[in-house]
Formats: sequence, C-alpha cells, structure tokens
Amino acid sequence: MIVCDFCLQYKPDGTCGLGLNVAKRMSCREFGPGIEKFCSNPKDFVSPSQIIQMATFFGMKGAELKKVKLMAEREALKMKGTGWENDSRLSCLSDT
Repeated sequence: MIVCDFCLQYKPDGTCGLGLNVAKRMSCREFGPGIEKFCSNPKDFVSPSQIIQMATFFGMKGAELKKVKLMAEREALKMKGTGWENDSRLSCLSDT
C-alpha cells in the first residue's frame, strides 16, 4: 500500500495526475486525500476517528495524516449539514 492509493490525483493506470513520480513510501508533498479512497460507499463513513485510525494503520503520519484529519472533519461536517466552508481550519479544502 502506498500513499497514492488514497490520493485523488492517482489515476487507475497507476500514474499521478500531477505528473509526479509515484511515491514509494507513505509520503508525498502534493497528497490530496479523498473520502472515496477510504470508503467506497459513502454510507460506510461513521466518524473522523474511523478514517484517522485507517490512515495510521496504513502508516500515514506527519503532513499526510494532518490532511487526512482535515478531510475527515470536513466530511463529518458535511454529513451534519453544517457550514464547513465558514470554518477557517477547513476552508482551504473547499471543492470550489
């Protein structure tokens, strides 16, 4: 398992959408996690701690784990129907 497996930029043909070399470790400067990479069915998402546990199990740490935490918090707020766009910690992850 590599960090690219959890990144939105990773293409089905095994290349990086940004043109970077595929990471051999659980580290990438442009890592962009997506909830669909952790849960194939959106209804499987229970809480941010579930996703964080999965990420740590697969060996993520540092900046990559921080990005996973922010993504998981954003998804939890989306589920609750709150205005996550107004949260200064999460606004940088806006899809727009």
